[in-house]
Amino acid sequence: MDPQAVTTSGRVRGRWSGGVAEFLGVPYAAPPVGALRFAPPVPPPRWDGVRSCRTCGPTAPQPQDGAGDVPEPLVEGDGFLNLNVRTPDPGAAGLPVLVWIHGGAFNMGGNAGPWYRGASFARDGLVFVAINYRLGVEGFLPLDDAPANLGVLDWIRALTWVHDNIAAFGGDPGDVTVGGQSAGGQASVTLLAAPAAAGLLHRVIDMSGGSVTWEPVEPAREAARALARRLGAPPTREAFSAFTPAELAAAYRSLGSGEPDPGPLGAVFGPGPKGFNPVNDGEIVARSPYDMIRDGSAHPAALLVGTTREEFNALVRSRPGPLGEREYGDALRALGAGPDARRFYEERLPAGPEVLGQILTDRLFRVPALRLARACAAAGRSVHAYEFRWRSPARGGAVGAGHCVDLPFVFDDLDAEGVERVCGPAPPPGLARAMHAAWTGFAATGDPGWPPYGGPGGPVRVFDDPGGVACDPLAAEGRLWRES
Repeated sequence: MDPQAVTTSGRVRGRWSGGVAEFLGVPYAAPPVGALRFAPPVPPPRWDGVRSCRTCGPTAPQPQDGAGDVPEPLVEGDGFLNLNVRTPDPGAAGLPVLVWIHGGAFNMGGNAGPWYRGASFARDGLVFVAINYRLGVEGFLPLDDAPANLGVLDWIRALTWVHDNIAAFGGDPGDVTVGGQSAGGQASVTLLAAPAAAGLLHRVIDMSGGSVTWEPVEPAREAARALARRLGAPPTREAFSAFTPAELAAAYRSLGSGEPDPGPLGAVFGPGPKGFNPVNDGEIVARSPYDMIRDGSAHPAALLVGTTREEFNALVRSRPGPLGEREYGDALRALGAGPDARRFYEERLPAGPEVLGQILTDRLFRVPALRLARACAAAGRSVHAYEFRWRSPARGGAVGAGHCVDLPFVFDDLDAEGVERVCGPAPPPGLARAMHAAWTGFAATGDPGWPPYGGPGGPVRVFDDPGGVACDPLAAEGRLWRES
């Protein structure tokens, strides 16, 4: 018999797949269209009978040409504020819950991707939930008569749905871990600074989330005004609703089309005058998550935080053509790398793309993760730190221990579509088992299997083949960038 569950909006029917009950495309909010476009999310309307939830629902509107290494299928439709639930037993009670927020620079991605199925977590006793949310202009550019951070409000609405409904799928609403990678990692930490998320999450997993200081709201408002000028319309809900999501996205991209070539760092910049991200609006996001963690005012939650060893190195490696000394020096200055930093990295790596790539990775990812771990430890929070160092042989080794390479290992799904393209033909299954067990253990108990970080000099789990525990491996970089 197909599994069924009763939600606050009505009964849903899923399907069994490999011993796991799947409920796919379940709405957690009403479609954000018509009068609800550019508005806070509201609960979905009730339905009669049994709603079939056997296939993934629509994905949020996003650029059609944004495909990267992670397979991101696009599903058309208005009801994209949906989530997927996978559970070992809908009739169980008190199972720990892991809510996954996908990455994609807050501009791309969705929960239909084969890398985010999460059946392995359900297999190992968790209820796994993967959510969609508004992206790009519609999620992260504040209009004059609309709230900032609509995407953040979507995450909170999804967590509210989990709190109200997850028991019907075997989960414990009082035992919820929120995690994600890249933008999803940033999102998970940001929720610790969102007053409306109080009591909705209990642990956080931040994979490759980078800095969580966040900018004030005004630059985002100015970006919205610049887009309004390009459209020839005021920055209001009514005016922007006259344009399709594709038209808004194209107009925003065009705002940056006249900018000079940013050189070897160009691949890290988003479309338009600024990238998309949550902002400190003082209400939905109270203050900088980092500052609130440091002063003890963020929501209480244990944290698992880390990065890959070479997050963005491949972006610089893959740049065509030679890198001249002038361009190299300009890029170093753009990254804030003075003579001491240049000497530090050139003593360890070949000068040029390798140095630039590692500085980019350290500045945007590894050192911010170190700062976050130290802030948590100083505030008395439980925090576990890790680094992923296994180097993929794909593309002649250019991928290395890069951004997203760790995802198939965490999900213990090395056979998923597209994994060989990123991880090569024979990624080590033992490493996948180890990482997946650590993430499962953390979501279930708060213990991933190695000691908490505890502050400078503390242990950091290194995931490699073989791996182990290292003593604060980023201490030198932390001192170099004065981030310690």
